Amino acid sequence: MKACVVIPTKNGGALFERVLRQTFSQVTGFPFEVLIVDSGSTDQTVSLARSSKARLLSIRPEEFQHGDTRNFAVSQTDAEFVAFLTHDALPANKFWLRNLVLKMELHTDVAGAFGRHRAYPECDPFTTDELERLFDHLKELDPVQKIEDAERYASDVSYRQLLHFFSNNNSCLRRSVWEKLPFPSVNFAEDQAWAQKVIEAGYAKVYADDAVVYHSHSFNTVETFRRAFDESRAMRELFDYQLVPSRSFIFKNCLHQLRIDRRLIVSRKLMKTAPVCVLKRPIRVLAKQLGSFAGQRAKTLGHVQHLLSLDQSKKRNSSYKVSVG
Repeated sequence: MKACVVIPTKNGGALFERVLRQTFSQVTGFPFEVLIVDSGSTDQTVSLARSSKARLLSIRPEEFQHGDTRNFAVSQTDAEFVAFLTHDALPANKFWLRNLVLKMELHTDVAGAFGRHRAYPECDPFTTDELERLFDHLKELDPVQKIEDAERYASDVSYRQLLHFFSNNNSCLRRSVWEKLPFPSVNFAEDQAWAQKVIEAGYAKVYADDAVVYHSHSFNTVETFRRAFDESRAMRELFDYQLVPSRSFIFKNCLHQLRIDRRLIVSRKLMKTAPVCVLKRPIRVLAKQLGSFAGQRAKTLGHVQHLLSLDQSKKRNSSYKVSVG
């Protein structure tokens, strides 16, 4: 088998039916299969998978873990290339899978590829803008990335972040590399932790700007705080990064983001088209910074950590983004 598309699921809802339909409609020029790994769905997700041509594997909810579950899925296929979606990541066209695989076939030293995320049309304008700016920045760079300067990699945090940025909401890996370097057994950011491993082992990764999925979330204020907490905690535990190293950075980062937002508000006339969203934006910017500040200090919070973390069903399908320079 040339390729396999793996989709971990739990209560995918109505959107999952669209994801399945669009995945099976891919025009590739090579054979591929779809493998669903469900962890205790109670809605129509399992029946949708069974009524499709997908292979369905089931695990208990408590067995789900971002790294281990994906390793289990890859072990169940002999495909040369294994692509990943989440149940709420919708391929934007019929060439998503082909474009991922072709990018990898062009470069034999590429261990993995990832593609662009595009916000759903109903998503709030600020999240839409953040995604556009992030992936527009990646498009401007050399699509093939590997360690070219070991000294810089050791000393430059932004360079390291760029090299291990990866997203399993829309990705593909080479199975022969995975056999040597499987996903780390982690509950969060398994994609970036894996990318760090393969980059440091001498492999490259490739960005496929034409392999596009729709994937976005418009978090409320509490969810924004919790999401930032989880991201920041993962960055500290896995890579020893501090996204908000001091209290003074909370104000600086808020001011920087609000200046960016102001340009968006003016250029798109958001006070007329989305006034409620504009008015809520400052408190959500602050919530993100506070969540990041708290997350990197999670070990000192002890028993209250569970009150600040997202539950697994939300964690597994949310966009994961950090600065890439």
